[in-house]
Amino acid sequence: MRNSGSSAWIAPLLLLVCGVLVLYPLVYLVTESLNIGDAQTFPPEEYGFGNYAELFEEPKVILNTLFVACLATVMAVLFGFIQAWILTRTAIPGRERLERLMQLPYYMTPLIGALSWGVLLGPKTGLINQVWRSLGFSSDAFNVYSPWGIAWVMALFEGTVAFVMISASMKSMDPSLEESSRVLGAGKMRTALKVTLPLVAPGVLSATIFVFAEMLGSFAAAFVLGIPGRFFVVTTAIWEATLSFPPDYGHAAAMGLSLSGAMVITLGISKFIMRKGSYATISGKGFRPRAMDVGPLRWLLLATAWGYIIVAVILPLMALTLTSFERFATVIVHQMQFTFANYETALAMGSLAPAFANSLLLGVVVSSIGVPTIGVLAWIIYRSRMPGRSAMEFLIMVPQAVPRLVFGLGLLWAWINIPIPIYGTLWLLGIAYFTVFMPLGLRTIAGVVLQVDKSLEECARVCGASWTYQMRTVTLPLLRPGLIAAWLLIFIASVRELGASVFLMGPNSKVIAPAIVNSWLSSSSELSAAMALMQTVMVFIAVAILFRVARRVGGTTV
Repeated sequence: MRNSGSSAWIAPLLLLVCGVLVLYPLVYLVTESLNIGDAQTFPPEEYGFGNYAELFEEPKVILNTLFVACLATVMAVLFGFIQAWILTRTAIPGRERLERLMQLPYYMTPLIGALSWGVLLGPKTGLINQVWRSLGFSSDAFNVYSPWGIAWVMALFEGTVAFVMISASMKSMDPSLEESSRVLGAGKMRTALKVTLPLVAPGVLSATIFVFAEMLGSFAAAFVLGIPGRFFVVTTAIWEATLSFPPDYGHAAAMGLSLSGAMVITLGISKFIMRKGSYATISGKGFRPRAMDVGPLRWLLLATAWGYIIVAVILPLMALTLTSFERFATVIVHQMQFTFANYETALAMGSLAPAFANSLLLGVVVSSIGVPTIGVLAWIIYRSRMPGRSAMEFLIMVPQAVPRLVFGLGLLWAWINIPIPIYGTLWLLGIAYFTVFMPLGLRTIAGVVLQVDKSLEECARVCGASWTYQMRTVTLPLLRPGLIAAWLLIFIASVRELGASVFLMGPNSKVIAPAIVNSWLSSSSELSAAMALMQTVMVFIAVAILFRVARRVGGTTV
């Protein structure tokens, strides 16, 4: 498609808008990181690299971040690989249903997981620790408020991401290679280790690097489980620095940019690995992926697959549900006192109802405005010949390499220092959500754009349709499955968002995720459990709608 009519100015306009939304807060972030004078003064009175030098003088936070990220990555990739091998390469009962259930940890979010595992394995009062002590042990079975606890929760909820990436590689592998190994006398486990694992090594390595980048920028689990034990990683240290008196904004910005640099490198390596084809096993010879008959071992593998679902989804939800109906969280039957008071208190809180309403409103508005806009951007990037489309794709994907907490910090300074009174309002939260979720929307819609035959749009142009008329009557209707999926994904992500909201939420613009965290910090775990369960139910309802709509439009996957 050549530039014509309205399309000639739409691309430059969208490029300008994307550039302002993405680069404007990053400029403030870089400027503040070089501020070695008064942190309250902007623009800075003195510039220097002192804030970066402090990172190496006190490397404990960086080492903590690397330790937790590495530990969580190893566990997440191990979870993902085992589940992917079981559900794609072995013939176990109900594996199609289990494969769909593997998506549930993503929708629960690490915040809900951290709260629920705090209820389960908190020191002394944790439900599992109470059972452990009732058996006669003098100490807790496990203290989740520790680096190992943080890594455990992060791994559970990123394991599903590793599963998706690794299972895609396994589904594309020619099963005759494994059959040849079996014919030559290798056992099932030896075949898995000597044939399957090497062949999917690029997928495993790519998943490892991508998950590691996600772990570096994780905030929710490190905040809920690390703050009580005074264990800080980079994201929680940034939060602490901004709340100190006076606020150490320069140090916080330097930590944020250092973390963003590490994420850029790891995501770049991941992208490079995904483009390599030296391990390709799909050739011109057709094949049909077949599941391996593992005999009686299938029952052990089935138990393993269900075990992950139980630990990552069912057990946390049961803990939240039980705790939300108790006056005091306990599993000792004779001490249990059930009540609806936690829900009554939550619903009676003056800030909770507006927080729920604001989250739903932001989800609907950001999705409804963002998805058509991102749909046009996806068409410009992947279908048109307009100049600047590569730069536009790069700009849209930049927020993926910046932790949302860090991006929120940049937006905080950017909008405080301009004479437009939107700081502390839903307008700024909406701008932040749209910006940080652009990569999610683009990746969801891009696959559908590439599936639409160009001839359908060319017919409209030959018949005299303008570019805008063609987009409205041909392109966007054809993109409907991807647009619906992107709408619901962005809606869910907006409702559960925490990192970008922490610095931008005001007294009259509260949203639910930070409200849950504030409740957890200032009140009981029972009330926080009730609020977290209400949010989870809301997200699950949205997920149910997603699959219902996806089935109706036919062929949409999430």
